[in-house]
Order: sequence, then structure tokens, then C-alpha cells
Amino acid sequence: MGPSQKPNVCGRLSRRALGFFSRDAGMVQRTNLGILRALVCQESTKFKNVWTTHSKSPIAYERGRIYFNNYRCCVSSVASEPRKLYEMPKCSKSEKIEDALLWECPVGEMLPNPSDYKSSLIALTAHNWLLRISATTGKVLEKIYLASYCKFRYLSWDTPQEVIAVKSAQNKGSTLARQAGIQQPVLLYLAVFRVLPFSLIGILEINKEIFGNVTDATLSHGILIVMYSSGLVRLYSFQAITKQFMQQKLDLGCACRWGGTTGTVGEAPFGIPCNIKITDTPPLLFEVSSLENAFQIGGHPWHYIITPNKKKQKGVFHICALKDNSLNENLPTVTASGRVVKRSFTILDDDPEQETFKIVDYEDELDLLSVVAVTQIDAEGKAHLDFHCNEYGTLLKSIPLMESWDVTYSHEVYFDRDLVLHIEQKPSRVFSCYVYQMVCDPGEEEETTDKRSKRDHNNFRF
Repeated sequence: MGPSQKPNVCGRLSRRALGFFSRDAGMVQRTNLGILRALVCQESTKFKNVWTTHSKSPIAYERGRIYFNNYRCCVSSVASEPRKLYEMPKCSKSEKIEDALLWECPVGEMLPNPSDYKSSLIALTAHNWLLRISATTGKVLEKIYLASYCKFRYLSWDTPQEVIAVKSAQNKGSTLARQAGIQQPVLLYLAVFRVLPFSLIGILEINKEIFGNVTDATLSHGILIVMYSSGLVRLYSFQAITKQFMQQKLDLGCACRWGGTTGTVGEAPFGIPCNIKITDTPPLLFEVSSLENAFQIGGHPWHYIITPNKKKQKGVFHICALKDNSLNENLPTVTASGRVVKRSFTILDDDPEQETFKIVDYEDELDLLSVVAVTQIDAEGKAHLDFHCNEYGTLLKSIPLMESWDVTYSHEVYFDRDLVLHIEQKPSRVFSCYVYQMVCDPGEEEETTDKRSKRDHNNFRF
């Protein structure tokens, strides 16, 4: 028999956090995360590239799961080599999953079915079906047919883990209509649902005759955000709009008569009628001008983040108080391109001729600021992932990425506890995924390296 496998650090910490070793799970969880942060940042800890895979379709990552083939194949990333959790049967192009969100069981709520207490993937297909899929088996648990009058394409959380918004593609009108100068008044549709159990709030149309020459719209935290080409961003209360302009309340699975047609709401071919049609300009909550409509809102008290509406300010974000639009001088000004990231006491700066910051993110569980920095050496770029203390900006750890980094490609980097994952999109829609795992024991590291030198098991293709 070979040597017994050492217990996984994250697995042991998770077991303790669930109460296996203490009744005070909250306190233990905070302690565990402090221990994990110390392990991640200590000098002897390494992150090894344990496997690499390539795909001709987009690759997505969500909470320990890597999705291939337009979300139809799910692989666990918590292993030294890919472990397939499920693969859904092949489907036609019209049944392809175009977007998806991971839903996780809420705490403290009674749910109707035992399967509801497990994670689900909420998926949108190319032929306008909204599916709830088991995140562990790939089985379709629920399905809703949206509509035939538009093409739904995007999923987002209105309220995280509670309310979703399904946005349609923008209505460009037919070629003949455009040539004749005929403009389509409806830009797009937003379908809004509460999740688990699925219940319909309504479908809202964004009409240019009401909002003017609007270029885009979205829903976030109960706020309808409408955007214009000038950089203007306007905010409206979705609740107030629903109360004032809902034509008829619709319930999924119930019979409905609409426009002379009778059918079941959420079933094909009837689908869901657009039941929220704004006939007058709703009350404006707030408006602001921002370059490329860059706008975020949150915090306590309320603040918003914008980019000043000048081209030379691209990549610079200002944090302003919602109550009086004043710029908060005590909060940092952050650049998206990585030129300067100001923390409380330290400035992280790059040298564009030698090294540039490409991705800056915050790991909330470990309270670490992660920065991907790229150095260009002749025609090849090399990247490293740096962890900084979120409070002081101090560099705590630097992890070199073994693969080359081409700045002309699209890149995503995820840091999730003991995992670093790099997804790269190359020309001609070739996607690569590089998985790194934390290694604390030098002996284990040498053993792994020796095994990999004998057999190249880290190169998989999906």
C-alpha cells in the first residue's frame, strides 16, 4: 500500500465550519478563514499547475465547478485532475444554453421539495426556455417557456440569490424597415422572476417613445437603470413601475387569455405576455453622467461609482455620496487598467513599460486584494498573481503563472480559497483553462512534480 493521503486543508476547515468540531460554527468559520489566509500567504506555500484543458466552446467557472460545452458538461475543480460531475445529452443548436447563473439554497427558508435544498443552475436556452438544472446531476428540474415575440439572451441577478432578470437582445428591426427609416419603438424586454419556487413578477418593455433615445437598460437591486449614448444614466424604481403600469398579474402554470389568445402562462407555445407596459414617464429617482455608462451603486450610507465623462478619464473611477453627489475624498480612486490603485496608506503602481496590472479583484473571505501583473519579455508576456493586504496594501504573496500571457487575448483569473484558475480565449474561439492548487508540504510538491514528469496527465481536452 502507498502512503496514506493527507487530509485536504480546505476540506477539514469546511467540516469544522459545519459544526463537526464545535457548536459555534460562525466563530469557527471566521477562525478557519484566518488560518487559511495564513496558509495561503506563508512563504513555503506554492500553487502548482495541476491540470490544463482546452475547448472549442466557452469555459465558465463558478464555485468549484468548471463548465464546458455551453454549460452542458460540468467538471469539479477540487481535484488533482478533472472529475466530471455530469454531462447532459447532446442537443440541437436551438437548445444550446446561452447564459446561466448558479443558485444556492437560502438559509432559514422552508422549500417545497427536497431537491430545492441543493444548488441549481438557472439556464437560458437559445429557444427561449428558462431551465432550473441540478448542479450535481445535470437533471432538468423545472422549465419555463418565455415568449416568441423576442429573443432572450442574458441572465443577471436583480437581487442576488432571490430575483433574476432575463434580458432580451436589442430589437434592431428588419433590414427593410431600417432602410425605410422606420424605427422600432421597443428596444428590449426584461423578464423578472423570483426563484425557488419560480414565480413571475412580470415582463417589462423598454420603449423609446417613453424613455427617449435609450441605448440599453438593466435591472439591479430593484432599480431600473436606463442608459444613453451621451453617457447619461437614469434610475427608476422597478417596484413603482410595476405597481403603476402592470396591465394584468400573471401566474406561472395558470390559464390566461391575452390578445384574443388563450394558453397556459410559461408553457409553449403561449409563453408569457408582456404585462408591464409603461405609458407615461415614471418618476425619476436619480441621474448622472458617466463615461461609457460606467455606474455602480451600493454601500452604507449609499454611494455610487462613476467614470468622469471625458475620454482622458477612461479607467478612473470616482466614489460619490448619493445624497449630495459629493466626491468622497476619504475613499480610494481606482483605475481599471491598473495604472494606480490607492489604498488607505499604500499606493500600488505599475510601470507600463515593464509591468502592467491587468486584473484587480477582492477576495472577501480572506480579505485579500488580488492583482494580476503582466511583464512583457520580447514577444511573450509572463504573468503573476499577487496578494496584497486589503487594509494596508502590503504585498503578501506572489504566484507565478506558468503559461505565457498574450495581452491581445481575453483573460479571466479566479482565486477561490486554495484554487487559482486562469481561463484564456485565443483567436478562432479556442479556449484554455489552467488550474492551480495550493501545496503546503514540500515533500508532496516534489512527489507531484516527479509524477507529472513521468506521465503528462495534466493536458485534457473537452
